[in-house]
Formats: sequence, structure tokens, C-alpha cells
Amino acid sequence: MTRVAKPRLLLFAFGDFAFNLYWQSIMLFLLFYYTDAIELPIAVAATTYMVASVWDGIANFAAGVLVDRRQGSFRYGVLLAAGAVPLALSFVLVYSPPVGPAALGVASVLVAHLLFRTAYAAINVPYLAMSARISPDANDRAFVAGMRMLFGTAASVAVALGTIPLGRWLTGSSAAQAYLAAAVIFAVIGAAILVWVGATYREAAKVERPPPAGLKAAMLSLARNRAFVALNAAMLAMIVAVTVLGKCVLYYFKYLLNDPDAGQLALALMAAAGAVAIPIWMLLGRRIGLRALWLVATGLAIAGLAAFAVADIHTTFGVQLFLILLQMVIVGLHFTFWAMLPNTIEYGELKTGLHVEGTVFGVAALLQRIGIGIATAILGWTFASAGYVANVRQSADTLEAMRGTVAFVPMVFLALSAIAMLYNPLGRGTHRRIVRTLAGETA
Repeated sequence: MTRVAKPRLLLFAFGDFAFNLYWQSIMLFLLFYYTDAIELPIAVAATTYMVASVWDGIANFAAGVLVDRRQGSFRYGVLLAAGAVPLALSFVLVYSPPVGPAALGVASVLVAHLLFRTAYAAINVPYLAMSARISPDANDRAFVAGMRMLFGTAASVAVALGTIPLGRWLTGSSAAQAYLAAAVIFAVIGAAILVWVGATYREAAKVERPPPAGLKAAMLSLARNRAFVALNAAMLAMIVAVTVLGKCVLYYFKYLLNDPDAGQLALALMAAAGAVAIPIWMLLGRRIGLRALWLVATGLAIAGLAAFAVADIHTTFGVQLFLILLQMVIVGLHFTFWAMLPNTIEYGELKTGLHVEGTVFGVAALLQRIGIGIATAILGWTFASAGYVANVRQSADTLEAMRGTVAFVPMVFLALSAIAMLYNPLGRGTHRRIVRTLAGETA
């Protein structure tokens, strides 16, 4: 089996740093920007975010279908480089001021968000599909997944620590203008990296099999792919859990602990701690297998959330420490998902006879975005029903609802995630046997 040099794998994985400059900003700050910088009502902001997230999923699905239909003719590197600048420009639009008051302003915010999500899907899905072509070896793919996680967490640290300080240093002005200035900086850096990665990309795993006859055939193949179905069911539940948790952080520190700057620091420390934990999860995954790794990580996360609910921590340091430890567990789930997802392609090919590639990543992205939308809606509507109003002192009932959302919603969905993973057939060593079987059949 062909192995690829580590520097080439590292350069490819570096593309995730660029994507995460955009993605982490959207995940960590955009809802808070909507509510506390441009002061949209939280129910409106959450609904706007949810609509854009679901649209993102649809766009990702469409991109995945297109990748499958053109898998033999796509020049992935060229596509990545060409889409880098439109993506950067649309990202800046997301943090541009609303063009008018009331409904017109909300509409302009939504349109900018939809444009960004479309541009992101147009090159992110091909980039994900490239991870199945950068090498045919499962260990190489796991290495790429781990390095992507490390680069992604590095970008998360940069976004968490740099967004407000960089923006204020450049503008010396309001929070809304600070977000926009930071977005410009991240956009320039992200575009440059993606052009570089696209220009240097080379395929090592050539796919010479014919693509599926059409969308129906691809979807039927995925429906019969037990590994894909179980993995993505587990991922969907996990995404709801970790998104609710992540989006609560800035609100929790600002309103429950009266220390908003500590919230930004907490986000950065969480990302840094995640980066430290990724190599540990990679090594443990080699020893016990990826499916078992998921079950270990969900068990630890549920135990941590239960302890937080019982302990009723009220200090800044205590909450930061809890979030850091929990994030070190959560990155194990993200790593496991991205390491396992390419392997479901060969499992599905063995079971159905069809090599479905782009649709695998498109459907996975669709479900991920739906999960993010569901989580944002849960958060926004829960806060709104409890009486949340931005930039004022919250009532005791509102604060209690915010605290309960942090602890109990993630706990429930992580439990559902573990149940789904029990049905995944990709145990330790299964994928390697599948690859050998397929090679013997096509030799």
C-alpha cells in the first residue's frame, strides 16, 4: 500500500487552519456578535443562525453530490485555490454592519450569512473529499485527521484570543467595528493559506472506479452503509451537545460570573488544551480502536457534566478549569469522527459495490450543520423563554436556566451519541481488512 511523505500530509492538513479561522469565528463569536454587538433579540439571532446553518448543510450536500458526479474530472487543488478569495470576501460581509433598521437589517445579516455558508461549502467539501485521496492508508488518514485537529485548534486559539484585542487595536472603537476589523485580518490569512495548499496538492489514492449512476444510487448506497449511518447518528447527537456547550461560554462568563474577558480566555484555553490532548487520543485510538475511543470519550464527558451539575461551581477559575478538562475530552470525539469518516467509503463499497465519495462528506456536513442549527435554536429559544435580554442584568430565573442549559442538554445528547456508536461495525482492524479485500477483488 502506498504511503505518503509526512511533510506532504502536513501541508495538506494545514488547510484546516485556514478553514478554522472562519469556522471558529462563526462558532465562537457570531451568535454573541448578533446579540451583544449589534443587539438583535436572541430568538431572532438564533433563528437567523439556524436558517443559515441548515442552508449550509444543503449547500454541503449539493457540493458532495457534484463531487461524486465529477470525481474523475475535478481538479481539486485548482478548485481550492480559486475559491479562496470569494470565501474570504463573504466572511468579511458576515461581520459588516446591517444595511438598515428592523426587518431590513435582519434580512441583510441573513443574506450575508447565507453567502458565506455557500462559499464555504463550495470548497470545504472538496477539501474533505481530498482527505480520502491524499493517501489510501488508514494510518495516513488518521495522521491527517489528527494534524487537521491540531491546526484547527491552533486557529481556534488565534480566533479566541485575537478577535476582540486585534479588532480594538485596529479600530479603537465599538465592539461591532472590532469584529469587522478582525474578520478582515483572518480573511487575508485564510485566503493565502488555501491558495498555497491548493497549488501544492497532489493525489496519491487514484479513484478509477465509475461514479454512482446518480443521486438515488448514491443515497441508497449510503443508507445501506451501516458504518456511515451509525457514525453520523453519533456525530449528530455529539454536535448538538458540544455546540450548546460552546455557545454558552461567553454568555456564562458575562452574566453568571460577571467576567466577560475571562470568557474569551476560557475559549482560548479550551482550544489550547484540546491541542495538547489530540496526540493522546491519536495514540489511544491506535491501541484500542476508534469505535472504543468514542465510547471512552463520551463516558468521560458525561461524567464531567454530571460532576459540574452537582458541584455548582461559581468561581471564574473553577469554571475555566472545568471547561478545559471537558474540552480535552471533546476533541477526542472530533478526532474520532474525522478519522473514521473516510473509512466508511470503503466499507460502503464492499457492501454495496459503489464507491460513494463526495456524497459521504456532503451528507455528513449536512447533518453536522443541522445539528449546529438545532443546538443554536435550543440555546436561543431557551434563553429567550427564560427572559434573556442582552447587556442588562439577568434575573435569577434566567441565570438558572442558562446554567441548566450548560449541564443537562449536552449530557442527554452525548448519551444518545454513545448509543448510536454501539451499532457501528468498524471495529479495530476492520478497515484494513476491507481495503485488502477490495484490492484482491480489483487486482
